[in-house]
Amino acid sequence: MVAPRLISCTLAVAMLALTACTSTVQGQGEPTPSNAASTGEATPAALTADAYRQALGEHRDGVREALSQVASARSIKTLDARVERAEETLRGASESLSALAPPVEARVQHEAYVASLRAFTTELGTTLGRVGSMTVCTAGGVFADVSGKLQMLDQTGKALRALGDYPADVVPVKAAKKQNRRLANGTFLRSGRRDGRGSLQIDNGASRDAVVTVLRGKAKAFSVYVRKKSSFKVRGVRDGSYEVFFTHGADWDGRAFSRTCSFERFEKSVRFRTTYTSTQIRWHDWRVTLHTVNGGNAPTKAVDPGSFPG
Repeated sequence: MVAPRLISCTLAVAMLALTACTSTVQGQGEPTPSNAASTGEATPAALTADAYRQALGEHRDGVREALSQVASARSIKTLDARVERAEETLRGASESLSALAPPVEARVQHEAYVASLRAFTTELGTTLGRVGSMTVCTAGGVFADVSGKLQMLDQTGKALRALGDYPADVVPVKAAKKQNRRLANGTFLRSGRRDGRGSLQIDNGASRDAVVTVLRGKAKAFSVYVRKKSSFKVRGVRDGSYEVFFTHGADWDGRAFSRTCSFERFEKSVRFRTTYTSTQIRWHDWRVTLHTVNGGNAPTKAVDPGSFPG
């Protein structure tokens, strides 16, 4: 009588265990609605042509203005600040435009435009560092430094504009190639009145051309271009005390060197004086070197570009 009870109980436990196990497996295998939704990615709908024009237009004027501000910079300090501002503006525009879904017919041109905008922004950031180190010194030098990427941005923007009058023509300046413009040795940028007896011999043994600017008081007496490894004598210097400034660099654009510029002045002033006696007339002839020489007695010091006499 005991054996049948044991068998019946064992079967019951086994059935319960099997039922519980089966229920657990079934519950784990059922997908939930939240899991199904998380596996799919929604594709944004393409913008209409009008909406796309509006989105492009929101950035066009800002980019054009930022680049125009760079082009009008007249000092290295101003140039540095405006290039930095332009880089920030272009980076914001490229990030916003890359998130757009353009009309289907403009997709290829849009992607090319955004890619060139990003590439130009990166190049402009590199040039910003060169402005800080005075490897690039003028607005023209900036655009020459980024000319390849700027030209590509101009081309892709115009291609997108031509496709459907989309406002992507964001380049307001011409992309110029790097140049090496120079004046003839001894060219006066400012001659001034030179009817004295003194002379100033200028020796430029440096590896870059130079412009020497001489002040008498606060007025500019004369300014002369002296090529590298060359000399020039300024004659007819009038009596007085003079401060001598000079800037070295490459590619003279008519106002400043566009690349590798530096600004210095002689710490000591140069005094010209004519004396007369009953039998003699005496005057001073000075000589300055724009490069380091052994035994030199006229030290120079760097000056802020903004305080250099223009």
